[in-house]
Amino acid sequence: MNLPRLRKSPLALLRAVASTQTGARLLLSRMGAAYGLDALSALPKEARADLDLAPRPIRGAAPRAWEDLGLAEEAAAWGQGSRLRRAFREGMLTPPEVLDEIARRVAAEDFGNAVHSPFVCTDWETAREAARESEARHRSGSALSPLDGLPVPIKDEHDMAGLVTGAGTAYRDAAAEADSTLVARLREGGALLFAKTHATEWGMNPWGMNPHHDMPRNVYDSGHGAGGSSTGAGVAVSLGLAPVAAGSDGGGSIRIPSCFSGVFGLKPTFGRIGRGGSAFGRGSVSHVGPLGPSTADLVDFLCHVAGQPDPADPPTAYAGDGGEAPAAWRAALGRGVKGCRIGVPRTEFAAATEPIQSACRAALAALEAEGARLVDLDLPLAEHALAVGVLTIGTECMGALRDDLVRFGSRMGDDLLLSMRLMEALPARDYLAACRTRAALRRRVAETLAGVDVLALPTAAVQPPSYPLEDGGVALADASAVAGACRLAFLANLTGLPAGSVPVAISAGLPVGLQIVGDAWDESSVLAVMAHLERIGLSAVSAPPARSWLSD
Repeated sequence: MNLPRLRKSPLALLRAVASTQTGARLLLSRMGAAYGLDALSALPKEARADLDLAPRPIRGAAPRAWEDLGLAEEAAAWGQGSRLRRAFREGMLTPPEVLDEIARRVAAEDFGNAVHSPFVCTDWETAREAARESEARHRSGSALSPLDGLPVPIKDEHDMAGLVTGAGTAYRDAAAEADSTLVARLREGGALLFAKTHATEWGMNPWGMNPHHDMPRNVYDSGHGAGGSSTGAGVAVSLGLAPVAAGSDGGGSIRIPSCFSGVFGLKPTFGRIGRGGSAFGRGSVSHVGPLGPSTADLVDFLCHVAGQPDPADPPTAYAGDGGEAPAAWRAALGRGVKGCRIGVPRTEFAAATEPIQSACRAALAALEAEGARLVDLDLPLAEHALAVGVLTIGTECMGALRDDLVRFGSRMGDDLLLSMRLMEALPARDYLAACRTRAALRRRVAETLAGVDVLALPTAAVQPPSYPLEDGGVALADASAVAGACRLAFLANLTGLPAGSVPVAISAGLPVGLQIVGDAWDESSVLAVMAHLERIGLSAVSAPPARSWLSD
């Protein structure tokens, strides 16, 4: 069901209607079809399992190990990080020079089609001090990590001491007193944390809209959204303003902006990276992960920040392979796909537009020619992941914002308020029924992954929605755009499985992404397939205008 986009007075009226219990229930019924809520409620009892409120990822089978081409070293050299480290070692470039070039471009507002900066705030003074220290370490051959001296912007949900954690809002203005778990880990590795990137308001918009900020537009076409909620992260990487950026993903918020910006993104297994100090909270679907210009750059990030238990985030205790995982991730870059069994879910492909289906099937055909085996399959309950995901993340966000809604509701966007009022009116029985369907889905997907190595499906069902520059500062509600962006993303969030997005084509001037989903704790297989798409040239989509020398 296609619902019209709402803005200004009509949206404000709808938000007011949703503020009444009767109105909210009527709107829930009206909007149910857009998200598949009506079909979800009509499922038979066999589509529900016992409540499973501890979302520990379920492993489908033993770790995969198809034939290894042994090209890891070659693949690792593709990354921007690798090229910068080599330049640092050989004295061709220094961390301060890299940082100065980024600062110059930001000051010159050199953002191409994005128009607006991907950064909501900057901290050049602290970053320059860190850059000088990094330069000295590289001269002495004592770099702290693969990220030492690399500029890494942080999504504006993680606390950075001395900077405001705005969370995409118009009302949060207190500077953080301490670093988040992620930020502290990055600082320990010598990363240059020079900026925070734009996020959509409380992370609840997947196509990049935020009425409170001058949001960067799509780097390929300024009339379209850049994806969300890690909007600025995707734009910064695509413009060559960072070799890797920190994002987060509760319903596609790493993979969607990666897809829309023509870059790579990885949502690791749930619990892989600690979320302590995140303003977005630590619900059951949110993950921290990287966006970058290559698979190798994602691995650089992952190897340094992942695998350590975070006392502030209990699910980080789930991972049992923390010590061995980094070596496996690096080796996966050169594994190739010969012998890899790639599951292709029929319903998930059918949900995407025809141009997206065609581009993704062409990519899969190329992998098949490289020795992969494509397995068409049915994935029970996957078509209901959007409905379950919307209810899950919406309810968790509404609960987390309970006090803010009372104190700052008048300063929130009407689009966010509309969503929160609808979630407040949702009957508990409907939410708990969705939780039971999620439990069943998690088990069905694990059973499917016992027979294949990875799943492959489009990253988003639609290409970037329109977001005209004249709509800056205007709240917009567009259920169809949200559903199209998230339809194929929630599957991996609800199951907690690792999932990556690879750019595989340009269609009508905008990027198309292929999504690879792996078994629990098996980021290696996801990375292996992503890296092989690079190896055979399918990820070499046309660069957007204004990409800098940092991307060369």
